[in-house]
This record gives sequence, structure tokens and C-alpha cells, in this order.
Amino acid sequence: MTLTRTVRASAALLASILLAAACGGDSTASTTATSVVTTTAGSGTVVPPATNAGGERVVQEGDDISVHYVGTLDDGSEFDSSRERGTTLDFTVGAGDVVDGFDSAVLGMTVGELKTVRIEPADAYGERSDDSILEVPIDQMPDGVKAGDQLTTADGSRQVTVVEVRADVVVVDANHPLAGQALTFEIEMIAIN
Repeated sequence: MTLTRTVRASAALLASILLAAACGGDSTASTTATSVVTTTAGSGTVVPPATNAGGERVVQEGDDISVHYVGTLDDGSEFDSSRERGTTLDFTVGAGDVVDGFDSAVLGMTVGELKTVRIEPADAYGERSDDSILEVPIDQMPDGVKAGDQLTTADGSRQVTVVEVRADVVVVDANHPLAGQALTFEIEMIAIN
């Protein structure tokens, strides 16, 4: 995927996108990991960390974890890598910080474990949807917008791709760029905090 440029879109575009198309989560969100020794169940009982038969701590829902990962598509092309950025992905398991399939994949892992998982579109960014192809009045778009531009909503929460510019409207694709694709991740568990 080639990104030509990023420009800030108006608040009206954000409103149009949010009203017209609700899409899946964002795998780039992360939280700062904190040290957690026990978790508290809804009943107020303290639940000790889960361990495997060898006594090693295993990831369970609610744990703050740090992982390294490399993400590839079915054609073998790499679309993302925490290793390339030189920083781990830190998130709370089950909090919706990452796509569902990634959340599920880390459950039961131990520190130092390396695994490869393939996540189907339904558990990643969903299938592509024609309902996410939107027409936005041209007066709500930045000056000089052209087909191929990547626009970021005013609050920075979403990117859309300009598909076509007409006299009175701009057609944008609000599907996530990875919608409709299976994703393969090589995941290394770095820490269970």
C-alpha cells in the first residue's frame, strides 16, 4: 500500500465517517504496562496468576503484557513489525487494545515463548464493506484533495483513502487498509507484568 500524503480532515468528515461506518478496532493502540501480581475478580476475591504444569506464569485476560511481533499477509509481505520499530507492543489482554484474534492468540503464552498464528479477517479488521465507501461534500474536504490521498480525521482516530473527486463530492473508502485480509503474526512474549 502506498501512502501519498496525510492531511487533516474537517470535523464534518469525522462526523460523516462515524455516522456512516462503524469499523473494527485499532491494533496500534497500546497502554503503559504496570506491575501486576494478582487480579481481582468481580466478587472481590483475589485470584492468583495462572501458571502452567511447569509452574511458569501464563497470560490470562486482564494481564498487562509486552510482546514483539512481526505481521505478514498471505503473500508473505510484511505489514508491521514491533522489532523494526525497536519497541514492544504493550497492552492489557482483553481490554480491546488490539484486534480480537491477537488478544486470543496471546492467552496461555509464557515469557520467552514464540508462536505463529494466522488470524482470519473476522477476528482482525473484518471484511471489506461497501457501506464504508462514503460520499462527503467537497466543501468539507481540504483544498487540493485528490484520488489516492490518505486523510486523517480531525481527532486522529481514523484514516480514509480518497477514491474519487467529483465536482460536488469526494468519495472516500473508510475500510481499514487491512480489512478483508487474513493476518499472520509471529509473536514473542517478552513480559507478563
